[in-house]
Amino acid sequence: MKDNYLAELNEPQRAAVTHINGPLMIVAGAGSGKTKVLTTRIAHLLRNGVDAFNILSLTFTNKAAKEMKERVERILGSSEARNLYIGTFHSVFARLLRAEATKLGYPSDFTIYDSDDAKSVIKTILNDLNLDDKHYKPNLVYGRISAAKNSLMSPEEYQHDHAVQQEDMRANRPMIGQIYDAYAKRCFKNGAMDFDDLLYKMYLLLKHFPDVLHKYQHKFKYIMIDEYQDTNPAQYEIIKLLGAAHENICVVGDDAQSIYSFRGATIQNILQFEKDYEDTKVVKLEQNYRSTKSILNVANEVIGNNKGQIPKNLWTDNTEGEKIKLVRTMTDNEEGKFVADTIAEQKLRNHYANRDFCILYRTNAQSRSFEESLRRMNIPYRIFGGISFYQRKEIKDFLSYLRVISNTRDEENIKRIINYPVRGIGKTTIEKTMVFANEHNMTFWDVLVRAREFGFKGGTLEAIDGFVTMIQSFQAMAQQNHNAYDVAIAVGKSTGIVKELFNDKTTEGLARYENIQELLNSIKEFTETPTEDGELLEKSLGTYLQQISLLTDADNGNDENSDQVKLMTIHAAKGLEFPVVFNVGLEESLFPSSMSINTREELEEERRLFYVAVTRAKSRLFITYANSRYRFGNLVQNEPSRFLDEMPEKYLDRSYAGGGVRNAFGGSGNSGWGNSNNMFDRKKTPATTPQSTTSQRPAPKPAVVATNHVPSPNFTPDDPATMEPGMEVEHQKFGFGTITAMEGAMHNRIATVVFPKAGGEKKIMLNYAKLMIVKK
Repeated sequence: MKDNYLAELNEPQRAAVTHINGPLMIVAGAGSGKTKVLTTRIAHLLRNGVDAFNILSLTFTNKAAKEMKERVERILGSSEARNLYIGTFHSVFARLLRAEATKLGYPSDFTIYDSDDAKSVIKTILNDLNLDDKHYKPNLVYGRISAAKNSLMSPEEYQHDHAVQQEDMRANRPMIGQIYDAYAKRCFKNGAMDFDDLLYKMYLLLKHFPDVLHKYQHKFKYIMIDEYQDTNPAQYEIIKLLGAAHENICVVGDDAQSIYSFRGATIQNILQFEKDYEDTKVVKLEQNYRSTKSILNVANEVIGNNKGQIPKNLWTDNTEGEKIKLVRTMTDNEEGKFVADTIAEQKLRNHYANRDFCILYRTNAQSRSFEESLRRMNIPYRIFGGISFYQRKEIKDFLSYLRVISNTRDEENIKRIINYPVRGIGKTTIEKTMVFANEHNMTFWDVLVRAREFGFKGGTLEAIDGFVTMIQSFQAMAQQNHNAYDVAIAVGKSTGIVKELFNDKTTEGLARYENIQELLNSIKEFTETPTEDGELLEKSLGTYLQQISLLTDADNGNDENSDQVKLMTIHAAKGLEFPVVFNVGLEESLFPSSMSINTREELEEERRLFYVAVTRAKSRLFITYANSRYRFGNLVQNEPSRFLDEMPEKYLDRSYAGGGVRNAFGGSGNSGWGNSNNMFDRKKTPATTPQSTTSQRPAPKPAVVATNHVPSPNFTPDDPATMEPGMEVEHQKFGFGTITAMEGAMHNRIATVVFPKAGGEKKIMLNYAKLMIVKK
């Protein structure tokens, strides 16, 4: 272990790290090195005799958890870190629930439903109750159920809470409590928990089983929580229960970055921490190592307008830096053009790579104009927060097979795959099976297994028996110590999914086929990569399914090494940093959102969101807004955001035109609005007729720029056995590339190929995606 690890810390950081016993609150400003403090504190605990098995460290993303564990390992110089419990709330609690699930009546291999799975169950219930899903929208119902669970409210409590019932009555949706009750029972019957259950059921486990509470209170003697300002009531209560015996609780957070109230997070958890725990030591990390003085001073000035906050003042030894560029454009299309032009200009002038730029917006719908402009400039980019890889239909279909193999009680996933690919089991058969299951208090699967007893005949019985036999054969493989990849390959071949997609030669079909190939590649990688938690190198199907079920938004597609401009909402950007940031769409009713200015608390959260956006920038910050933009099909005129009034003038450059877009401020640089914080007092910006706008916007194209390769007329796949590293090859979609590595047995070879015009290095399973040798 490094002996000088404390010498690398500033004074407040050192105070936080060396505090071992008793409650500790670390108020960590943006860019103040909180991850360094957290990881060094863990190492310090270990150095001072605390057993790694007694430390629990909770984060909000798998990426953050992985980074923490790697940093601890670097400091310790040993494998001791592998015994730590470091992970997201959901992943750690899922792990504990697997060990204790039977106490709650669940199987240890319970399925974890994502939001799409949950909404599918809700749709079934709405149909059973003869409720109109246009009125009881599954999204809305799911949101109400999620909020109830995060507030630790059971279905019974929900239905007997007068205030909640009155709220549902006013919304003309009085049946939500009944739907919640049916949903909870259906999930239990299916042996499934949704994401909210991983918190709610963990709370119930600790609350109602004193032996379990005692066990984990004395196992986790030291608890650390990152991003404490983002915790919800359920997380708060679980931590309070777990930490009650020793009160060695360390929370790290920044109230100025509390931006997730829409997910149930409450800023009061961090604001009241000192009241919850007597003798709390408070350490403030106020030195920022990320941003220039200009950027930081603007952030401090704006957030200073919030009343509900812990007093602090961020400062930095970094350079003064450039002023913040404030740019007004005529239309949202011109805003997109300005940003793309400026990225091209900055790359030439200051030698930035594409990955150094990030475009931040308040809502996902704003991405269109930036996508189009970046495409025209041939600048590669990626959107974060679009459709996740694991949410695509073909991926969910394939994973449904794997989930059913692991848990045959999972009715929703059985219904998804029972007739995919088509095998002659129609809607009527599925409905009959559901009726029999409900009447006899059996699972859907049990009825299928006993289909003959329930009167199914002829071709239907044959199809059901074939499906059951196939699933059972996959289960036998999984139980005979075949790893997740072996089972997945068998599923792909035996079900006919891969063949069906391969035979679909449309562009969409090829994309779906490539996605399945990528899924198989990822499962293969999973089986060949050592686990990080120090446990046995278990590569079972169940372990794989748990891993992918717990991926968070912040983990999906976050490849920091890819040279692409990043586009994302400000919510998605939290915890990230970039040399150059474009904070776009700073207009009233857009940012702050018109939905979030009804109370002081809502407006202050919008201001915290702006603070987060500003503090993502390291060296250069551009803030843009448009006089007019299309919203909901209508061209609307905009006023500049009130947050622009709150920025100190001496740090702003209002004259920046750049990138070929004319200076919208005129020769004087006057912005045309006053300095009042009251939106009604502000001078009105004259309405401007845009040069070129249309009410019919084209649909957004895929987020990642890709080549449209046309295969050679003589394209003929070559035998994988003849291929070797160094050969030049052609792929039907990715074009020409060079093989750099080859692995796997002859019947299952995987080539690593660099395709210069299709995003670089890719792993290709040669049994599925064919290659033609161009040059040996």
